[in-house]
Amino acid sequence: MIKLLKPKPPPAISGFGHVVRYFDRHNQMFAAKIKPGEFYVSNVDEIIVTVLGSCVAACIRDKVNRVGGMNHFLLAPNLEQSYEAAPVNFALHAHGLEAMDRLIESILRNGGELKNLEVKLFGGSEFIKGTDGEGQTNIDFLTDYARARSLQVLSSDLGGVHARKLMYNPMTGVVRVKKLRNLHNDTILRRETQYRRNIALDL
Repeated sequence: MIKLLKPKPPPAISGFGHVVRYFDRHNQMFAAKIKPGEFYVSNVDEIIVTVLGSCVAACIRDKVNRVGGMNHFLLAPNLEQSYEAAPVNFALHAHGLEAMDRLIESILRNGGELKNLEVKLFGGSEFIKGTDGEGQTNIDFLTDYARARSLQVLSSDLGGVHARKLMYNPMTGVVRVKKLRNLHNDTILRRETQYRRNIALDL
């Protein structure tokens, strides 16, 4: 009986070896799975996967040098405010700034150039009852950040009432979005709830 060799993942960029990766048989390539509060950057042909509720994600890549990544974050819950006027007061949102800045800085540190960056934005749903506009708050921050940094936003899928599963290939820039209309468990809710608690403890 011939024993099939288990495929080995391509080398991860330094600093991202802790991120869980698995072989996606449907897409026939490796996938890096990020959870709330994480980000991942790659310069090889693999996909980055996450599931968003009220959290948001930016998919950013250098389309010339072929390096890019994705983050997954929300704003610190006790710092949320009503955005009746733009722009967002970035000074109140150090956590969001860190999530975006670290992703971009890592892309640039690994061969990307600011002039070549293209951005796609996702998430911010109101699928959790009682979050009092949290999804929109995260959307406002994300879109205002992109505008303030003069980032080229190619596309976005924001808001709504359904969670989203994202699959992003930073080599090609292709993002596949699946709306999760029927959730069979409370994994997303539990992860985002724990993430909020962790942020609050860090303040």
